[in-house]
Amino acid sequence: MADTNTKENKPGFFKTVAIEFKKIVWPSRESVLKQSVAVTVIAIVVGILITIFDFFIQYGVNFITQ
Repeated sequence: MADTNTKENKPGFFKTVAIEFKKIVWPSRESVLKQSVAVTVIAIVVGILITIFDFFIQYGVNFITQ
C-alpha cells in the first residue's frame, strides 16, 4: 500500500512551476526586435523566390505541353 506521508512531502505542481518559471532568462527587447525583423525579411525573400521559381516552372510546363 502507498504511504500517505510521501505525498505530503512533495511540493505542489504550481509551486514547482513557479520555481521553474523563475529560472527562465528572457531575451532583451532589442534582441526580440532584431530576430523578428530577420524572420520577416527572410520569409518575404523566400516567398519571392518561390513565386519566381513557380512562374518559370509554369512557363516551362506550358511551353512543353503546347
